[in-house]
Amino acid sequence: MSDLEFLLFLLPSVLALFLFFNVIRRKKNPIHLPPGNMGWPFIGETIGYLKPYSATTIGEFMEQHIARYGKIYKSHLFGEPTIVSADAGLNKFILQNEGKLFECSYPRSIGGILGKWSMLVLVGDMHRDMRIISLNFLSNARLKTHLLPEVEKQTLLVLSSWKENSTFCAQDEAKKFTFNLMARHIMSLDPGKPETEQLKKEYITFMKGVVSPPLNLPGTAYRRALKSRSTILKFIERKMDDRIRKVGDQGSEKLEDDDLLGWVLKHSNLSKEQILDLVLSLLFAGHETSSVSIALAIYFLQGCPTAVHQLQEEHVEIARAKKELGERELNWDDYKKMEFTQCVINETLRYGNVVRFLHRKAIKDVQYEGYDIPSGWKVLPVVAAVHLDPSHFDGPQHFHPWRWQNTSGSSPSSSFGTTMSNTFMPFGGGPRLCAGSELAKLEMAIFIHHLVLNFQWDLADTDEAFAFPFVDFPKGLPIRIRRHSLI
Repeated sequence: MSDLEFLLFLLPSVLALFLFFNVIRRKKNPIHLPPGNMGWPFIGETIGYLKPYSATTIGEFMEQHIARYGKIYKSHLFGEPTIVSADAGLNKFILQNEGKLFECSYPRSIGGILGKWSMLVLVGDMHRDMRIISLNFLSNARLKTHLLPEVEKQTLLVLSSWKENSTFCAQDEAKKFTFNLMARHIMSLDPGKPETEQLKKEYITFMKGVVSPPLNLPGTAYRRALKSRSTILKFIERKMDDRIRKVGDQGSEKLEDDDLLGWVLKHSNLSKEQILDLVLSLLFAGHETSSVSIALAIYFLQGCPTAVHQLQEEHVEIARAKKELGERELNWDDYKKMEFTQCVINETLRYGNVVRFLHRKAIKDVQYEGYDIPSGWKVLPVVAAVHLDPSHFDGPQHFHPWRWQNTSGSSPSSSFGTTMSNTFMPFGGGPRLCAGSELAKLEMAIFIHHLVLNFQWDLADTDEAFAFPFVDFPKGLPIRIRRHSLI
């Protein structure tokens, strides 16, 4: 018998032994996945998971799954095997181990529309570098000196257009405010100018595509959004080239850095493509989440007159003190006095949950409380489920800002205790904590200040926030306003 014939003779026996020992090894070390249902082939349970529901709940789908399987369960979502977590401990564990055991893993369609250099989809060193740039531009010093005055200016611009006894969509007004602010903050664009209005029009089309099914077919919202993305990027690129050309023509090496575009050109070594995606992603992040949060605050407060009254007392005291000093514009000290306002902001973020869940992926085999999370599996930490969990928040289905007041009387905007930091994560956590979180809270506080001092409002039609899973008011939150003056 030749050597080749001998090897071919032994091969079946070797394969059989290999399979036998592999089976034995698996029996000794079985994978212990959480309970759950993987649903249909390929689509899994995605359709049920994304079915619209009231934003102040976790939805029937998740309620049923938690009741049946517990707060940690397996599923098949967005085309991938997935571990879903409504558990506060696991959520924090996932976010704190970013880059070690887990990494960001949004659906490919999100990267396709926001860009491969978007902070939302970047991982590793590149994400860290982009985030550092954003944090430096959004430092406390810039918030105090540059951003607070601009936030107040844009707030007054929107509120001054509200006519007595008029009815309008509060969500549209909130979006107008945050878009004007971000356009000014990012590229020094003036509200109402033709180029700003044209950019806003393209941006609205772009946003409709971001939150639509990723079908790149003629006539779909996603296809129209890709076209608007191209138009927006060309607009940003022209602004960038104008800045560089202006410096060259003047023979100066100084670039203005009062807005984000100028700051990035002056203080970073990013490529043109990277700058374009960064600007677009920050325009998206800074506009959409803040506008929805403000609309939610308007909605919750109209149903809670006691909170409105307490807000009025707080802001009247601030306004009268400024009047006595002969000052008009708010400053950082005024902002830090808005303690109950911070309670309202926290409760709005907890109850409304603008960002309901995050996309992550296990990059190593992970064990957590007896469960295995295999490397390569998608992981969804659902922060909304924790925020609405009665084991963490008393009466979670009620808007109750006073839950954020502490007995020491210190500002609720200061760092939370250990328990709260484990369960309250409206801006995510860990290395990917939202870089614009402080700006978002500043925007809400200044808007609320002028709103309660100058207006009363109520719903002009029934409406409520729904999760699609993005949060939106189907009717735009129609309100009726009446002017008043408390100072």
